[in-house]
Amino acid sequence: MEKIIKAWYFSGTDKKLRYGDNRKIVIGRKHSVKGKIDLCENGLHGSKSILDALQYAPGPVVWQVELSGNMEKGSDKIAARHRKYIDGGIDISDTLREFARWSALQVLHLWDAPDVVKKYLETGNDELRAAARDAARDAARATAREAAWDAARAAAWDAARDAAWAAARAAAGDAAGAEQGKKLLDMVTKRLEAEL
Repeated sequence: MEKIIKAWYFSGTDKKLRYGDNRKIVIGRKHSVKGKIDLCENGLHGSKSILDALQYAPGPVVWQVELSGNMEKGSDKIAARHRKYIDGGIDISDTLREFARWSALQVLHLWDAPDVVKKYLETGNDELRAAARDAARDAARATAREAAWDAARAAAWDAARDAAWAAARAAAGDAAGAEQGKKLLDMVTKRLEAEL
């Protein structure tokens, strides 16, 4: 019996494989590659942790996948001969922005955030985003504390993936990192269930 590992994978909104492959990603479809499986060089990738998968995300479309065949495992991703798409295929940009704001709120106590940044993080009001980004950048330039920069950057950047990862980096290596992974998994799972 072939070993199967359940994992997470993100794609762009075009729902196609990258690097010139351009095969369409569809629920139920199984893609395969030829040649020696080599992490970051040749293989169909995925991560057991959704937070790990997010750092490699080329876009906001999330997939639950099954990896099988020959595999090479790294610390935060796996390259496999085969990848089957079993769930997802939805653009979760709004969920990622919500997660980025939540993550930034977890480290907000590390700096004296401008009021507009606090309001944006708490409400997600898009009308405050530009002002929050500008205020956060100004605050980040004014302080040498890396945690403050990560929180400010996470609060302000439009790219949800970059924002979520910056906030996640601030908590890496401690219990907050595990809490972030659980929070993102819960948020994405609820989103996928709502799509059924």
